[in-house]
Amino acid sequence: MKTDHIGEKNSRKNDRPLPLGGLRCFEAAARLESFTQAAHSLSLTHGAVSRAVRALEEELGCVLFERRHRRVYLTAAGRKLLQAAQQAFGVLESAAQELRRQAQDAPLVLSCEPTLLMRWLIPRLPAFQQAHPEINLQLVAGGGPFSFHDGITAAIRRNDFEWGEQVHSLMLFDEQVGPVCKPDTQPRWLSQTAGLQRLREDAVLLHAATRPDAWRQWAQAQGVALEGRPEQRFDHFYFSLQAAVAGIGVAIGPWQQVRDDLAAGVLSAPFGFIPDGSGYCLLTQQEIRPGSALARLAEWLRLTAGA
Repeated sequence: MKTDHIGEKNSRKNDRPLPLGGLRCFEAAARLESFTQAAHSLSLTHGAVSRAVRALEEELGCVLFERRHRRVYLTAAGRKLLQAAQQAFGVLESAAQELRRQAQDAPLVLSCEPTLLMRWLIPRLPAFQQAHPEINLQLVAGGGPFSFHDGITAAIRRNDFEWGEQVHSLMLFDEQVGPVCKPDTQPRWLSQTAGLQRLREDAVLLHAATRPDAWRQWAQAQGVALEGRPEQRFDHFYFSLQAAVAGIGVAIGPWQQVRDDLAAGVLSAPFGFIPDGSGYCLLTQQEIRPGSALARLAEWLRLTAGA
Protein backbone atom coordinates (compact mmCIF):
# COMPACT_ATOMS: atom_id res chain seq x y z
CA MET A 1 0.00 0.00 0.00
CA LYS A 2 2.83 2.40 0.84
CA THR A 3 4.57 1.78 -2.47
CA ASP A 4 1.36 2.35 -4.41
CA HIS A 5 0.78 5.65 -2.61
CA ILE A 6 4.25 6.92 -3.51
CA GLY A 7 3.75 5.87 -7.11
CA GLU A 8 0.53 7.83 -7.37
CA LYS A 9 2.20 10.91 -5.85
CA ASN A 10 5.15 10.74 -8.24
CA SER A 11 2.77 10.20 -11.15
CA ARG A 12 0.89 13.38 -10.34
CA LYS A 13 4.19 15.29 -10.11
CA ASN A 14 5.42 13.94 -13.43
CA ASP A 15 2.16 14.94 -15.12
CA ARG A 16 2.57 18.59 -14.23
CA PRO A 17 3.72 20.85 -17.10
CA LEU A 18 7.07 22.52 -16.68
CA PRO A 19 6.83 26.19 -15.65
CA LEU A 20 7.30 28.41 -18.70
CA GLY A 21 8.88 31.19 -16.64
CA GLY A 22 11.42 28.80 -15.16
CA LEU A 23 12.29 27.47 -18.61
CA ARG A 24 12.78 31.02 -19.91
CA CYS A 25 15.13 31.83 -17.01
CA PHE A 26 17.02 28.57 -17.55
CA GLU A 27 17.40 29.17 -21.30
CA ALA A 28 18.75 32.69 -20.80
CA ALA A 29 21.17 31.63 -18.06
CA ALA A 30 22.40 28.68 -20.13
CA ARG A 31 22.84 30.77 -23.26
CA LEU A 32 24.63 33.60 -21.45
CA GLU A 33 26.41 31.36 -18.89
CA SER A 34 25.48 33.86 -16.21
CA PHE A 35 22.53 34.34 -13.88
CA THR A 36 23.34 38.05 -13.67
CA GLN A 37 23.28 38.59 -17.41
CA ALA A 38 20.16 36.44 -17.72
CA ALA A 39 18.43 38.57 -15.11
CA HIS A 40 19.39 41.74 -16.99
CA SER A 41 18.13 40.39 -20.34
CA LEU A 42 14.79 39.37 -18.79
CA SER A 43 14.40 42.52 -16.66
CA LEU A 44 14.43 40.41 -13.49
CA THR A 45 16.59 40.29 -10.39
CA HIS A 46 19.46 37.85 -9.96
CA GLY A 47 17.58 36.24 -7.10
CA ALA A 48 14.45 35.74 -9.19
CA VAL A 49 16.37 33.93 -11.92
CA SER A 50 18.25 31.80 -9.37
CA ARG A 51 15.04 30.79 -7.60
CA ALA A 52 13.31 29.96 -10.89
CA VAL A 53 16.17 27.72 -12.01
CA ARG A 54 16.37 26.07 -8.58
CA ALA A 55 12.62 25.35 -8.68
CA LEU A 56 13.02 23.86 -12.16
CA GLU A 57 15.83 21.60 -10.95
CA GLU A 58 13.69 20.44 -8.04
CA GLU A 59 10.81 19.78 -10.39
CA LEU A 60 13.00 17.69 -12.71
CA GLY A 61 14.95 16.04 -9.93
CA CYS A 62 18.34 16.76 -11.50
CA VAL A 63 21.06 19.42 -11.50
CA LEU A 64 21.12 21.61 -14.60
CA PHE A 65 24.12 23.84 -13.80
CA GLU A 66 27.49 23.57 -12.17
CA ARG A 67 27.94 26.82 -10.27
CA ARG A 68 31.49 28.15 -10.18
CA HIS A 69 32.06 31.58 -8.70
CA ARG A 70 30.18 34.04 -10.93
CA ARG A 71 29.69 31.73 -13.88
CA VAL A 72 27.54 28.66 -14.47
CA TYR A 73 28.15 25.68 -16.70
CA LEU A 74 25.64 23.23 -18.07
CA THR A 75 25.57 19.64 -16.92
CA ALA A 76 24.69 16.87 -19.37
CA ALA A 77 21.07 17.15 -18.25
CA GLY A 78 21.25 20.91 -18.71
CA ARG A 79 22.56 20.60 -22.26
CA LYS A 80 19.72 18.22 -23.13
CA LEU A 81 17.11 20.53 -21.69
CA LEU A 82 18.66 23.59 -23.37
CA GLN A 83 18.41 21.98 -26.80
CA ALA A 84 14.75 21.11 -26.21
CA ALA A 85 13.96 24.54 -24.73
CA GLN A 86 15.52 26.43 -27.63
CA GLN A 87 13.61 24.30 -30.14
CA ALA A 88 10.36 24.89 -28.24
CA PHE A 89 10.90 28.63 -27.93
CA GLY A 90 11.80 28.76 -31.61
CA VAL A 91 8.50 27.10 -32.50
CA LEU A 92 6.62 29.51 -30.22
CA GLU A 93 8.35 32.56 -31.69
CA SER A 94 7.65 31.37 -35.23
CA ALA A 95 3.97 30.90 -34.38
CA ALA A 96 3.86 34.33 -32.71
CA GLN A 97 5.37 36.00 -35.77
CA GLU A 98 2.84 34.26 -38.02
CA LEU A 99 -0.01 35.45 -35.82
CA ARG A 100 1.37 39.00 -35.90
CA ARG A 101 1.55 38.89 -39.70
CA GLN A 102 -2.01 37.62 -39.90
CA ALA A 103 -3.19 40.36 -37.56
CA GLN A 104 -1.40 43.00 -39.62
CA ASP A 105 -2.80 41.62 -42.88
CA ALA A 106 -6.35 41.32 -41.55
CA PRO A 107 -8.42 44.25 -42.82
CA LEU A 108 -10.04 46.84 -40.61
CA VAL A 109 -13.66 46.86 -41.76
CA LEU A 110 -15.11 50.32 -41.11
CA SER A 111 -18.84 50.86 -41.49
CA CYS A 112 -19.84 54.46 -42.17
CA GLU A 113 -23.10 56.27 -42.84
CA PRO A 114 -23.52 56.47 -46.63
CA THR A 115 -23.54 60.26 -47.08
CA LEU A 116 -20.57 60.79 -44.79
CA LEU A 117 -18.78 57.91 -46.51
CA MET A 118 -19.38 59.28 -50.00
CA ARG A 119 -18.84 62.98 -49.41
CA TRP A 120 -16.21 63.06 -46.64
CA LEU A 121 -14.40 59.78 -46.01
CA ILE A 122 -13.81 58.34 -49.50
CA PRO A 123 -12.32 61.60 -50.88
CA ARG A 124 -9.80 61.47 -48.02
CA LEU A 125 -9.01 57.76 -48.33
CA PRO A 126 -5.88 58.31 -50.50
CA ALA A 127 -4.41 60.52 -47.76
CA PHE A 128 -5.02 57.77 -45.20
CA GLN A 129 -3.44 55.14 -47.43
CA GLN A 130 -0.39 57.33 -47.93
CA ALA A 131 -0.07 58.00 -44.19
CA HIS A 132 -0.72 54.37 -43.16
CA PRO A 133 0.18 52.00 -46.00
CA GLU A 134 0.50 49.17 -43.45
CA ILE A 135 -3.23 49.24 -42.63
CA ASN A 136 -5.68 47.38 -44.86
CA LEU A 137 -8.82 49.49 -44.48
CA GLN A 138 -12.07 48.27 -46.02
CA LEU A 139 -15.10 50.59 -46.11
CA VAL A 140 -18.75 49.55 -46.07
CA ALA A 141 -21.85 51.74 -46.09
CA GLY A 142 -24.33 51.43 -43.26
CA GLY A 143 -26.43 53.54 -40.96
CA GLY A 144 -28.10 53.14 -37.60
CA PRO A 145 -27.82 49.97 -35.48
CA PHE A 146 -25.35 47.28 -36.54
CA SER A 147 -23.66 44.14 -35.23
CA PHE A 148 -19.95 43.44 -34.83
CA HIS A 149 -20.79 39.80 -35.61
CA ASP A 150 -21.22 40.87 -39.23
CA GLY A 151 -17.44 41.25 -39.56
CA ILE A 152 -17.37 44.97 -38.77
CA THR A 153 -14.31 46.15 -36.86
CA ALA A 154 -15.60 49.66 -36.16
CA ALA A 155 -18.41 51.97 -37.21
CA ILE A 156 -18.87 55.71 -37.61
CA ARG A 157 -22.33 56.68 -36.48
CA ARG A 158 -24.22 59.85 -35.60
CA ASN A 159 -25.26 59.70 -31.96
CA ASP A 160 -28.98 59.93 -32.68
CA PHE A 161 -29.75 56.41 -31.42
CA GLU A 162 -28.87 54.20 -28.46
CA TRP A 163 -26.07 51.72 -29.07
CA GLY A 164 -25.84 50.28 -25.55
CA GLU A 165 -23.30 50.32 -22.74
CA GLN A 166 -21.30 47.39 -24.16
CA VAL A 167 -20.12 49.46 -27.14
CA HIS A 168 -17.05 51.67 -26.74
CA SER A 169 -17.45 55.11 -28.34
CA LEU A 170 -14.96 57.80 -29.26
CA MET A 171 -16.24 61.23 -30.29
CA LEU A 172 -14.88 62.30 -33.67
CA PHE A 173 -16.60 65.65 -34.27
CA ASP A 174 -19.70 67.67 -33.44
CA GLU A 175 -22.27 68.09 -36.16
CA GLN A 176 -22.78 71.60 -37.56
CA VAL A 177 -25.45 72.29 -40.16
CA GLY A 178 -26.68 75.14 -42.36
CA PRO A 179 -28.63 75.76 -45.59
CA VAL A 180 -26.63 75.24 -48.77
CA CYS A 181 -27.44 75.95 -52.39
CA LYS A 182 -25.80 76.42 -55.75
CA PRO A 183 -24.04 79.82 -55.68
CA ASP A 184 -25.66 81.23 -58.81
CA THR A 185 -29.14 80.35 -57.52
CA GLN A 186 -28.83 82.45 -54.35
CA PRO A 187 -30.73 85.42 -55.87
CA ARG A 188 -33.55 83.04 -56.71
CA TRP A 189 -33.86 81.55 -53.21
CA LEU A 190 -32.74 84.46 -50.99
CA SER A 191 -33.73 88.05 -50.43
CA GLN A 192 -32.24 90.82 -48.35
CA THR A 193 -34.18 92.85 -45.84
CA ALA A 194 -32.47 95.51 -43.74
CA GLY A 195 -29.11 94.02 -44.68
CA LEU A 196 -30.14 90.52 -43.56
CA GLN A 197 -30.52 87.58 -45.90
CA ARG A 198 -33.76 85.64 -45.69
CA LEU A 199 -35.20 82.67 -47.49
CA ARG A 200 -37.72 83.83 -50.08
CA GLU A 201 -41.30 82.65 -49.75
CA ASP A 202 -40.93 80.63 -52.94
CA ALA A 203 -37.57 79.06 -51.99
CA VAL A 204 -37.70 75.28 -52.56
CA LEU A 205 -36.70 73.42 -49.40
CA LEU A 206 -35.05 70.09 -50.06
CA HIS A 207 -35.85 67.42 -47.46
CA ALA A 208 -34.49 63.91 -46.85
CA ALA A 209 -36.35 60.98 -45.31
CA THR A 210 -33.26 60.04 -43.29
CA ARG A 211 -33.27 63.47 -41.57
CA PRO A 212 -36.89 64.58 -41.76
CA ASP A 213 -36.56 67.19 -38.98
CA ALA A 214 -33.41 68.90 -40.28
CA TRP A 215 -35.16 72.01 -41.61
CA ARG A 216 -37.49 72.32 -38.62
CA GLN A 217 -34.62 72.10 -36.13
CA TRP A 218 -32.56 74.68 -38.02
CA ALA A 219 -35.52 77.08 -38.28
CA GLN A 220 -36.28 76.71 -34.58
CA ALA A 221 -32.66 77.47 -33.67
CA GLN A 222 -32.68 80.53 -35.94
CA GLY A 223 -36.07 81.73 -34.76
CA VAL A 224 -37.62 81.79 -38.23
CA ALA A 225 -40.77 80.27 -39.72
CA LEU A 226 -40.67 78.19 -42.91
CA GLU A 227 -44.33 77.25 -43.33
CA GLY A 228 -45.83 77.63 -46.77
CA ARG A 229 -42.62 77.28 -48.76
CA PRO A 230 -42.50 74.70 -51.55
CA GLU A 231 -40.76 71.42 -50.71
CA GLN A 232 -39.19 68.49 -52.46
CA ARG A 233 -38.41 65.26 -50.63
CA PHE A 234 -35.79 62.56 -51.28
CA ASP A 235 -35.28 59.09 -49.87
CA HIS A 236 -31.67 59.70 -48.86
CA PHE A 237 -29.75 62.64 -47.50
CA TYR A 238 -27.10 62.61 -50.22
CA PHE A 239 -29.84 62.97 -52.84
CA SER A 240 -31.00 66.21 -51.25
CA LEU A 241 -27.43 67.54 -51.24
CA GLN A 242 -26.95 66.56 -54.86
CA ALA A 243 -30.22 68.30 -55.71
CA ALA A 244 -28.80 71.45 -54.11
CA VAL A 245 -25.68 71.10 -56.25
CA ALA A 246 -27.93 70.84 -59.30
CA GLY A 247 -29.70 74.08 -58.36
CA ILE A 248 -33.09 72.49 -57.60
CA GLY A 249 -33.43 74.16 -54.21
CA VAL A 250 -31.87 74.71 -50.78
CA ALA A 251 -30.83 71.79 -48.57
CA ILE A 252 -29.64 71.49 -44.99
CA GLY A 253 -25.97 70.65 -45.30
CA PRO A 254 -23.73 69.23 -42.55
CA TRP A 255 -20.38 71.03 -42.56
CA GLN A 256 -18.21 67.92 -42.92
CA GLN A 257 -20.29 66.62 -45.80
CA VAL A 258 -20.36 69.83 -47.83
CA ARG A 259 -16.98 71.35 -46.96
CA ASP A 260 -15.35 70.10 -50.17
CA ASP A 261 -18.17 71.51 -52.30
CA LEU A 262 -17.89 74.83 -50.48
CA ALA A 263 -14.14 74.95 -51.04
CA ALA A 264 -14.64 74.16 -54.73
CA GLY A 265 -17.37 76.78 -55.11
CA VAL A 266 -19.95 74.15 -56.04
CA LEU A 267 -22.12 75.09 -53.04
CA SER A 268 -22.49 78.18 -50.90
CA ALA A 269 -23.67 78.46 -47.30
CA PRO A 270 -25.33 81.89 -47.00
CA PHE A 271 -26.27 81.48 -43.32
CA GLY A 272 -23.15 79.67 -42.12
CA PHE A 273 -23.32 76.67 -39.83
CA ILE A 274 -24.61 76.07 -36.31
CA PRO A 275 -24.30 73.02 -33.99
CA ASP A 276 -27.38 70.83 -34.05
CA GLY A 277 -26.59 69.05 -30.76
CA SER A 278 -25.47 65.79 -32.33
CA GLY A 279 -22.09 64.39 -33.25
CA TYR A 280 -20.32 61.51 -34.93
CA CYS A 281 -18.60 58.77 -32.95
CA LEU A 282 -16.29 55.89 -33.73
CA LEU A 283 -17.86 52.76 -32.24
CA THR A 284 -15.80 49.67 -31.38
CA GLN A 285 -16.51 46.41 -29.60
CA GLN A 286 -13.73 46.96 -27.07
CA GLU A 287 -11.68 49.88 -25.83
CA ILE A 288 -9.12 50.84 -28.45
CA ARG A 289 -5.65 49.54 -27.59
CA PRO A 290 -2.97 52.27 -27.79
CA GLY A 291 -0.62 51.80 -30.73
CA SER A 292 -2.94 49.40 -32.56
CA ALA A 293 -4.04 49.83 -36.17
CA LEU A 294 -7.46 50.85 -34.88
CA ALA A 295 -5.86 53.51 -32.66
CA ARG A 296 -3.96 54.92 -35.64
CA LEU A 297 -7.19 55.01 -37.66
CA ALA A 298 -9.05 56.76 -34.84
CA GLU A 299 -6.32 59.39 -34.49
CA TRP A 300 -6.33 60.03 -38.25
CA LEU A 301 -10.12 60.37 -38.31
CA ARG A 302 -10.10 62.95 -35.51
CA LEU A 303 -7.28 64.94 -37.06
CA THR A 304 -8.93 64.85 -40.47
CA ALA A 305 -12.28 65.96 -39.08
CA GLY A 306 -10.62 68.95 -37.41
CA ALA A 307 -8.48 69.92 -40.38
